[in-house]
Order: sequence, then structure tokens, then C-alpha cells
Amino acid sequence: MKLGLYSITYLGLWYRGEPLTLPELIKTARRFGYDGIEIDGKRPHGNPLDWPTRRCQDLRSMAEGEGIEIHAVAANNDFSCPATEVREAQIAYVRDLIRMTADLGAKHLRVFLAWWGVTRHPQLATYDIMENLWPIVHEKFSAEEIWGWCQEALVECARYAGEAGVILALQNHRPVVKDHNDVLRMVREVNSPHLKVCLDAPLMLDKSAGAMREAARSVGPLQVLSHIGGEFERRADGSIRGYERDDGVVGGETNEYYRDFVAAMRDIGYQGYFSYELCHQLPLENGQTVGIEFAHRNAELAAEFMREMFEA
Repeated sequence: MKLGLYSITYLGLWYRGEPLTLPELIKTARRFGYDGIEIDGKRPHGNPLDWPTRRCQDLRSMAEGEGIEIHAVAANNDFSCPATEVREAQIAYVRDLIRMTADLGAKHLRVFLAWWGVTRHPQLATYDIMENLWPIVHEKFSAEEIWGWCQEALVECARYAGEAGVILALQNHRPVVKDHNDVLRMVREVNSPHLKVCLDAPLMLDKSAGAMREAARSVGPLQVLSHIGGEFERRADGSIRGYERDDGVVGGETNEYYRDFVAAMRDIGYQGYFSYELCHQLPLENGQTVGIEFAHRNAELAAEFMREMFEA
């Protein structure tokens, strides 16, 4: 199993300060001991409009020179919109991301069925505005009708992925997907060798050891990508504690369930990437949102936290 650093951590959305450029991200990943990077498919990082083939090839060469693999690109797509024009635009976006993924030499493009979107309001990012709008936009349509739109779009995109030699990795991310069973249902219905699974532990409603094992066995060899999240701190004894933050407040749930998840992934023979992502509202210090140093500290501790589990 390998460690990736997902560029959304340094997109400049969640902390106070400027984003890292992708060359800076590559150097940061190497400094903290990551094996690769996953590029978020939006500005200022990975919008395909900004990345023609030659520029992708140059970044790939730079990454190879640093000993870092560009292992994945992440789409922020929504195939669920009732407006046909929007769905067609989303298909065009994913097709261009597939081209970019291939040009970067990455194997996988992470995709959603549906996605709320992110807004900057008033300064830093929030999910709340678009998440609250999603049910209103979809309230006149049945779950099966929405599912059908997503399936139709994904069938088309899987065909484009096959032509480019790219694998789409469908994530178990809401709102249309509830759990890994929904992911597997869609993979079966699309029925393409170019659509596989990105099962993420933080998105699972049941994080018990038994649920982790059952989900891992269900996805089996379809699993090609995963993510880790949360925040980390070093205890007095030198060990690292991981925890979740809910609505800007530190909650009581720790990230210890990753131990069960990594063990379950080991049991099914998974040898792919876990990408670290810091993509939620962050704490305040002296009345201001924390700066990029907070992202650096968590990215470094997350790498150490996961390495210890990989080597257990």
C-alpha cells in the first residue's frame, strides 16, 4: 500500500493563505515522505482547460525527477442535475479530465455520481450552501430517475476512459450513493472494465471492524483507490492521535478505525494508494482561520500515522 497527498489539502480553500502550485505540491509530498500525489480537478490545480498535453507532460517529468508518482486525478462532477444541459457539460468536463489523466501518466480518475459543490462564502470555503440547495433542485424527481441519469453519463464516460487507457474509480460519496452497495450496483450496471471502486472509510456510516471487513470483501479486486482524512496531533509519548472535526468543532470520534480498514484492505490484497486530504472547515486561532502551517503539520503527521499502520 502506498501514500498519496491529495492536492485539495493545498488548494487554498480551507486555510488562510495562498494555494501551493502543483510543482510546490510535488516537492512538499517528497519532503513529507509520500509516494505520490492526486490532483484535484479544479482551479487553481487541475482544471483541464489549464492543462494541455505538453504542460501535463512537463509536470509528469518534473514529478518523476522528484521520485513522486502522479497516481490519480479527482473529478468534482455531478451527473445528477435535472437539467440536461448541465449533465452534458459535466460529461464534457469528465472527458477532458480523462485526457488530462492520461497525459499526466496517472492510472485513475476518481469520480462521483453526484456532488453538491463548494462555495467561497464569504471568504473561505463551505459545503453548506450547495448541500442545502441539492434537495430543493431534485425534489420533483424520483431516486430511480436520478440514478438513471447518473448511470447513462457514467456509461458514456467509461467508454471515453477505455479509449484513453484510464480507469474511473467511483467513490462511495453522497448524495446519490449511500454506501458501498450502491457503488457496486452502479459498477455492475455500467458493466465496464474501466470502472472500478474507490472505497473510503471516513464516508462509511458504520465504521465498526466488522463493517470494514464486509465492505472490503464486497469490493475485493475492484478497489483501486482510497483516501484518508481528519486532523492529527502528536501525544506526549510520541504517538500520533487522529480525530474528526464536525462543523468546526473537534469531536470525540478518533481515526482509530483506520487500523481496521487498513487491515481489511490488506486481507483483500489491496496494494494501491491512500491519499491524504484536508478538506473541511478548520479551527480559528486568534479569531482567524489557521494558515498553511496547519495543513503542513497535518500532512506530515498523517503520513507518519499511516506508515505505522502499513508496516504493522
